[in-house]
Amino acid sequence: MKYLVIIAFSTLSTLLMLNLSANAQVKRTENSGHSHNDYNQNFPFFMAYYAGMGSVEADVFIKNGKLLVAHNEEDTDPDKTLESLYLLPIAKLFKQNQGHIYTDTSKKMQLVIDIKANHKDVLAVLINELKPNLAVFNPKLNKNAVRIVISGDVPPAVNFKDFPDYIYFDGRPDKIYTPEQLGRIAMISDDISSYVVWNGKGTPTPPDRKALVEVIGKAHSLNKPFRFWATKDNPNTWKELEHLGADWIGTDHPQKLNEFYSTRDRLEYINPLGYKPYEPSYKRDGSTGNIRNVILLIGDGMGLAQIQAGLSSNFGTSNLSKIRYIGLSRTEAMNSDFTDSAAGATAMASGEKTNNRYIGVDIDGRPMGALPDTLAAFGMKSGIISSGDITDATPAAFYAHQIERSMSQEIAADLANSHVDILVGSNRKSFVANKDKTLMSRLTNNGFSYSKTLEEFKIAKSGKQLVLLDDSATRRVLDGRGEMLKTSLLKTIELLSANKAGFFIMAEGAQIDHGGHANDLPFAVTEQHDFDRLVGEALKFADQNGETLVIVTADHETGGLSLLDASYKKGMVRGNFSTDDHTNIMVPVFAYGPGATNFMGTYNNNQIYYKILKALKK
Repeated sequence: MKYLVIIAFSTLSTLLMLNLSANAQVKRTENSGHSHNDYNQNFPFFMAYYAGMGSVEADVFIKNGKLLVAHNEEDTDPDKTLESLYLLPIAKLFKQNQGHIYTDTSKKMQLVIDIKANHKDVLAVLINELKPNLAVFNPKLNKNAVRIVISGDVPPAVNFKDFPDYIYFDGRPDKIYTPEQLGRIAMISDDISSYVVWNGKGTPTPPDRKALVEVIGKAHSLNKPFRFWATKDNPNTWKELEHLGADWIGTDHPQKLNEFYSTRDRLEYINPLGYKPYEPSYKRDGSTGNIRNVILLIGDGMGLAQIQAGLSSNFGTSNLSKIRYIGLSRTEAMNSDFTDSAAGATAMASGEKTNNRYIGVDIDGRPMGALPDTLAAFGMKSGIISSGDITDATPAAFYAHQIERSMSQEIAADLANSHVDILVGSNRKSFVANKDKTLMSRLTNNGFSYSKTLEEFKIAKSGKQLVLLDDSATRRVLDGRGEMLKTSLLKTIELLSANKAGFFIMAEGAQIDHGGHANDLPFAVTEQHDFDRLVGEALKFADQNGETLVIVTADHETGGLSLLDASYKKGMVRGNFSTDDHTNIMVPVFAYGPGATNFMGTYNNNQIYYKILKALKK
């Protein structure tokens, strides 16, 4: 009967397991890491141990009755023994952790001993060295034992039975094992170059992928984990091996592999439910006809990588991807090539670049008129919306004039002297508990109706509106913010549409930036999705109205986001951040509706102000 099992392995495993391996959804952790040539680390064993590796490899030679650890025999050092570098430290930790190798008792370890030559003598010495600590290395005595796995110069499979049953072996996919022999196989390994010429960059070709998945599938058909050796050691290779279904991921950089997996929850996002973008009509798109309204949408911290991450994780589609007229905006501040939101938003709001942290003032601290002020002279009304603190830099640049962006109370007080008609966001205390005790009464005298909730705002019929929400109303999308931005935009449009001379609205998706600063991809992507849905609402209104120009851009990019992996089919994206601050990468400018062609090309961010006026023919 056992020979029938062998035949099944050699002839049917590919057919049975190819698809299973290709679709495997096992979530890897750092404990899936195999510390290759571990003895080359600055601190052998301990580098891998504190990186959480589940497999550690040591090459050994026998000299004068001792097992010495080295890659080449000429590099052996009598002080670098398998016992001192690996066996004794493992035993000590195992006892410290009360019968576990790691304090996290869900994690285990295998010690792979790669015998370079003379397996018979090496194994005799090894068995003798293991005897004092068999409870540490014998799974029969302790199910959490560190498994000893022999690789390299492995004895013939027919001789496995000649060694203690706590000694396991590294198998090969081209070998045929009886069920008894298979019981001594801990894993199956092979040289990746035996199957493909793939160099670890990009993805394997379909034929290469088939070959790799097939050999992994053979191992899985026997319920054995699989490992390739001689793989490239970089994040792209790690994730491709994972997609292929490989169980052990080899590395010479255990700390980096640890970071790759331990940060997964913050650097990978899988969308549980996508949304359908709006399909624009394009009837007035790019025309030179009359423009009565302008909607400027600013995704704070939103660069091309954030946009692509949103697209990928929404199953390959988005509202932004529907817009045809696109430009690039240079974001440098006057005192730095790296802008912050204050200088970036001030440039767009006032038409002049300024210093970082400056709100609505020039480099000498003199107040500058913003778009709501400029457009008020033509009878246009304005609304400013943020999914965050309404006194923060981006919204503040459209109504305030302060030399320091953190001057929240002074920024709030500036509303009394602005031409903004509707203001929606959080940070109520900067208004109601302002050191200027007359602020709220002055705002009321200026015609503002004060609302504390979106429900109160939604029943407003006309007039100027000050909507100061609870801070919880602008919590993260992941924490349940809901449709705050959509509700605010649609109500603001409804109220301002009554003005015959038209309106200007700036609505900010504030927290894409927060996700970038936190180096938290799920945070950034879910905020980008919320903002992109807002874009869809603006496009829909532009089509219905016929006289509305929609502009979508960012004040800067945050986080230096790069994308390492994505799948439209799965709604998945994985990235990496290079900084927790802003970068000076140009940001895109999307435009839809009449006058959209004005926003094509590459230009400085302050030119957006002038392009809006040109489109309006003001």
